[in-house]
Amino acid sequence: MFPLKDVEMGAFTFFASALPHDVCGSNGLPLTPNSIKILGRFQILKTITHPRLCQYVDISRGKHERLVVVAEHCEQSLEDLLQERKPVRSLVPLCLDGLSTASSEPSGCSKVLCIAFEVLQGLQYMNKHGIVHRALSPHNILLDRKGHVKLAKFGLYHMTAHGDDVDFPIGYPSYLAPEVIAQGISKTTDHVPSEKPLPSGPKSDVWSLGIILFELCVGRKLFQSLDVSERLKFLLTLDCVDDTITVLAEEHGCLDIIKELPENVIDLLKKCLTFHPSKRPTPDELMQDKVFSEVSPLYTPFTKPVSLFSSSLRCADLTLPEDISQLCKDISSDYLAERSIEEVYYLWCLAGGDLEKELVNKEIIRPKPPICTLPNFLFEDGESFGQGRDRSSLLDDTTVTLSLCQLRNRLKDVGGEAFYPLLEDDQSNLPHSNSSNELSAAATLPLIIRERDTEYQLNRIILFDRLLKAYPYKKNQIWKEARVDIPPLMRGLTWAALLGVEGAIHAKYDAIDKDTPIPTDRQIEVDIPRCHQYDELLSSPEGHAKFRRVLKAWVVSHPDLVYWQGLDSLCAPFLYLNFNNEALAYACMSAFIPKYLYNFFLKDNSHVIQEYLTVFSQMIAFHDPELSNHLNEIGFIPDLYAIPWFLTMFTHVFPLHKIFHLWDTLLLGNSSFPFCIGVAILQQLRDRLLANGFNECILLFSDLPEIDIERCVRESINLFCWTPKSATYRQHAQLPKPTSDNSGVRSSTSYFSERPDTPKTDLSRESIPLNDLKSEVSPRISAEDLIDLCELTVTGHFKTPTKKTKSSKPKLLVVDIRNSEDFIRGHISGSINIPFSTAFTSEGELTQGPHTSVLQSFKGKVIVIVGNSAKYTAEFAAHLVKMKYPRICILDGGINKIKPTGLLTVPSPQI
Repeated sequence: MFPLKDVEMGAFTFFASALPHDVCGSNGLPLTPNSIKILGRFQILKTITHPRLCQYVDISRGKHERLVVVAEHCEQSLEDLLQERKPVRSLVPLCLDGLSTASSEPSGCSKVLCIAFEVLQGLQYMNKHGIVHRALSPHNILLDRKGHVKLAKFGLYHMTAHGDDVDFPIGYPSYLAPEVIAQGISKTTDHVPSEKPLPSGPKSDVWSLGIILFELCVGRKLFQSLDVSERLKFLLTLDCVDDTITVLAEEHGCLDIIKELPENVIDLLKKCLTFHPSKRPTPDELMQDKVFSEVSPLYTPFTKPVSLFSSSLRCADLTLPEDISQLCKDISSDYLAERSIEEVYYLWCLAGGDLEKELVNKEIIRPKPPICTLPNFLFEDGESFGQGRDRSSLLDDTTVTLSLCQLRNRLKDVGGEAFYPLLEDDQSNLPHSNSSNELSAAATLPLIIRERDTEYQLNRIILFDRLLKAYPYKKNQIWKEARVDIPPLMRGLTWAALLGVEGAIHAKYDAIDKDTPIPTDRQIEVDIPRCHQYDELLSSPEGHAKFRRVLKAWVVSHPDLVYWQGLDSLCAPFLYLNFNNEALAYACMSAFIPKYLYNFFLKDNSHVIQEYLTVFSQMIAFHDPELSNHLNEIGFIPDLYAIPWFLTMFTHVFPLHKIFHLWDTLLLGNSSFPFCIGVAILQQLRDRLLANGFNECILLFSDLPEIDIERCVRESINLFCWTPKSATYRQHAQLPKPTSDNSGVRSSTSYFSERPDTPKTDLSRESIPLNDLKSEVSPRISAEDLIDLCELTVTGHFKTPTKKTKSSKPKLLVVDIRNSEDFIRGHISGSINIPFSTAFTSEGELTQGPHTSVLQSFKGKVIVIVGNSAKYTAEFAAHLVKMKYPRICILDGGINKIKPTGLLTVPSPQI
């Protein structure tokens, strides 16, 4: 995106054709509205950036198929020059950056050539992307503040499917090429496909340019004295004319002016106005013509900046002046104008900008009267009274300039330092502003409020923009800032950074065969029309095509895995955020699945799913034993409701706007974080679940009630911090990778703070058969975790107890269920002994004794059950869960795992 400094923002509106309501497509589904189709095709236009093209920014869909398009805009156009009715050579020369100050001022003829060359630059770049303007006219050739050409509305022909999806023709009769006029105007819905005219090619724009240049040279508009039918007849008669230029000049009485034009200009006009398309040059061919031999050296070829994920160096073309102070000379105090138009538009919307209101104020949108069907009386003399013809479906070519006054007023207190944050500063995680106190206060507000705060979002966007440009060097700081929040505008690239996407992703994606039919194609075709189709972007035909390519690329590139229903939902967030970058959507998806859904897409994934659901059941019992007891009693097991949760990482359950907030935090956690999200969801439904039986719970989950996502995220983080790392161990999970201290969700002040993963040792948790895992209500933790939680320090190869101060409180309780003799021979420091044989009464109650009050005082904290037998420790833990003790876990391997460490203590003999 280019900065806003040389242009403004504008908006124009038009209507898409309405479709009949009682007609379905070949698949039996309702027809996709034409406005949705246009919205999908429009998206690619946002990626076409060139100095000679007005950058497209956004499109919004209103009522009755209305569409409003936002793009760069300039107040001046070639239309203004023609209105002066003077040949261009007598006007003020264009400002050309490439001209030497020592050279003489360009002649009037040079100005025409410069205009022509700049227009051809824009047309050539469009053609490389498969775009034809078709609507080229003087008022669509704008001039920026430096006098350079910018082509407007160049995407209208593309986004409307060559005019099929609108009720008005694309283009202006005065400037349409003869072959376009000869084909006439028809639509796919009106004729069979074989009769549909071929789309206009690049050569049709060359004819339009020739007419515009001719008008500039003579200082008047052509065909003004002829009506439409005569104008068309005249153009079609040029077929038998050898010299089109002379005929046009004689018809409009300007032959004398044409004779005074230099030879190179006449030559250019003749080539542009060649009647037969086969003989007419394309924009690319015309730019190489000798007529531009003097003009072309004045311009530097445009090179598109290297994307963030590429094998090329982003700083390869970076050059610094010898005097560094020269860098600051061009910086004005209008810092907002230095930001990209995409950022400015986003902030404009946050500051209260309303597109339809702007168009209503300029009377582009006119409200209809309450009674829309007034009678129309026709008298004998032909005079009629009543409501006239509704012309709202026709194109109103007016572009309204969007005022930035409200946005500038909102940001008037933001200092210049906010636009250039120092990344190495310790305070870089806080937004810089003159009103820093207000920003600090905003950081504590609910997320939905922060995302609508203009000043706060400005600071966050600028900070993330700079951090992402330094990726992967600033990866750790991106993690750190993402823990605060992620600005919605930067979410797509930030997620990619959090997932560790790097390298030449486009080359890898392009190398995948996405065209050859495969057996999965049928299932993909069935699933896509049902995936998040409430969203306008994903429901468009363009969205379906992108869905199909990304999903197929993943299936083809992972031959050891298969397509399972739900993969489309998993793809949706990545595709939505990277709609114009399929390669990045694919790369993010390919990095996400191994981290959170390792082996979930095997052909036989039953053992993976069953282990996952079993661990989830243990997490419910660990954090909410009362709820776990109730669900187990009524037989409402996770198999009945949680498979879609975890197979799609909740994308099948929640709409996209909730998934974005959920995944902002999910991507900061490890593969165990989804368990905490699942428990947090159940806890929001806790009262209703406890009050209902099996049938009512089934009905409740068939139409899941509204879930407060911000509360869910907050509680998930709390649950994650209270969960010992090894409690969520799964033998089918991906092997952990070393991570930095800043890459986890867990707070550094938490009992269970994140730490770099270490290789497996003798103290790590061991794998057990699935049936044994299912028989245990409470999770196991490793000896490593127990040693860490007991705050033991390292001496030699193992850890020994630290000396606790009087003020320090134990953070967990170890309950040793061996008999008293074994306990006396050696036990973990600080543990209490409750022999299993005498622990519970026949009614299942805990026997009274000194240990009862100790156990009760630790209710709510982590309690680890230690013994010799896995069977007895599991039974003891299950009894405590029945008694509603939360955070009960079992030491994996029992006391035998601790014996080799030398950490068991023996009580001193009493004297």
